Amino acid sequence: MENSFDVIIIGAGPGGYVAAIRATQLGLSTAVIESEDIGGTCLNRGCIPTKAMLHASSLLREIKESERFGISVKDVDIDYGKLTDYRKDSVEKLVRGVAQLLKSNGVTLIKGRGLLTANKTVQITRRPEVSSYKAENIILASGSVPSRLPVSGMELPEVLTSDGIFALDHLPESLAIIGGGVIGVEFAEVFSSLGCKVTIIEAMPKLLPNMDKEISQSLKLILKKRGVDIHTSSVLEKIDKKDGSCEILFKEKDKECSVSSQYVLCAVGRKPNTENLFSEDVNIKKDRGFIKTGEDLMTDEDGVYAVGDIIKGPQLAHVASAQGIYAAELIAKRMGKNTDENDEADTEEKISQSHDLSVIPSCIYTDPEIASAGMTEDDAKKAGIPVKTGKFIMSANGKSIISMEERGFIKVIAHGENDRILGVQMMCARATDMIGEAVTAITNGLTADQLMKGMRPHPTYNEGLMEALEDIDGKAVHTLPKKRK
Repeated sequence: MENSFDVIIIGAGPGGYVAAIRATQLGLSTAVIESEDIGGTCLNRGCIPTKAMLHASSLLREIKESERFGISVKDVDIDYGKLTDYRKDSVEKLVRGVAQLLKSNGVTLIKGRGLLTANKTVQITRRPEVSSYKAENIILASGSVPSRLPVSGMELPEVLTSDGIFALDHLPESLAIIGGGVIGVEFAEVFSSLGCKVTIIEAMPKLLPNMDKEISQSLKLILKKRGVDIHTSSVLEKIDKKDGSCEILFKEKDKECSVSSQYVLCAVGRKPNTENLFSEDVNIKKDRGFIKTGEDLMTDEDGVYAVGDIIKGPQLAHVASAQGIYAAELIAKRMGKNTDENDEADTEEKISQSHDLSVIPSCIYTDPEIASAGMTEDDAKKAGIPVKTGKFIMSANGKSIISMEERGFIKVIAHGENDRILGVQMMCARATDMIGEAVTAITNGLTADQLMKGMRPHPTYNEGLMEALEDIDGKAVHTLPKKRK
């Protein structure tokens, strides 16, 4: 049947397009449906453009601070138009790359809005045309959209979301950010470095509520030093338009407060994009807007899977990609496909085990970078797990001193009885690149001794991880000995 596939995927974001490529690698005929740009939110309006802006703003700050290296730079200026072009070029290059990957792997890309109906039929609307396709298996990967708070003033044109802020063709003079989570602090970093007056209003007692408290405290101090005005334990009440600016009214620890700003960024998280995703006759249940699945990522509808931001869990691109691969491999296993035609051994189990979805790295691209994986010390204690901790302050790291990026630390959490690595938290230069080693260690149940066996080159930031591991038993070479009690 011409309009029939083994797998149809709705959404070509990091979950959808990765699942599509993996499915074709496993010998499944695959179609992916996308109504907007290939790559989804992450590539077009999230991870990539944000990190491009962070890179540019960080470079500007380094130039302004270059005097400390003996380099004098005068008359530094910002061409926001060229900065915007650089951001767009970065996105477009990756979008073209993904499109080429889909084509090269034999994935059928169908432009239009997909609606899952009964009997695993997908109705695709591309005005004025409507067509239908069928598949034995469906993967829902429609992603998420920004959330807005139900308060007066959210409808004002000056109140933007993380999607809308990239539409600005000029640098704001001032920006009030509602929300001090990952999205909020990254945009605070960008715009404060570019010279914008930034205010953060966060409802919880600390920034990055889900992170290690030491990281939250350190980041708050750094942002304040860079001129960011931070209000925690603050509840937004309303936003008014006054004298050409936005007046943000909020209550901070029972005290009525207000801030005036040219624009407001609502950065209070994202919600699953499930509107008009499936018809009422499809047996798919939701919980607070999220699609319910089992551990195998299958919904209550047999053969229909959901991955990424539309299911409960961390809304991260790499999580969506890992889940997409996992779902594709489960489908291949179910359909009797093999990873290697020349392998006579039973490889069905291998197909479903390429990713461990339980250990998820979290990264924040501020300066210094923040990254974590596994348990924090508090998590372990709450679970009743005995722990040992090792910590290294990066001000003693050679590479950090050379680059004058001494701020930060690396902390390792190990099981108190067998030294198995339970978690790692980093706040330092290149933390987001180094956390991968920690993920590998936690996923494979490595002990501190096993992870230390690998020699680290010098001088590198990665030496800090070695020192933190050694510190678990008080053996760190570049740390002053702990006082004996």
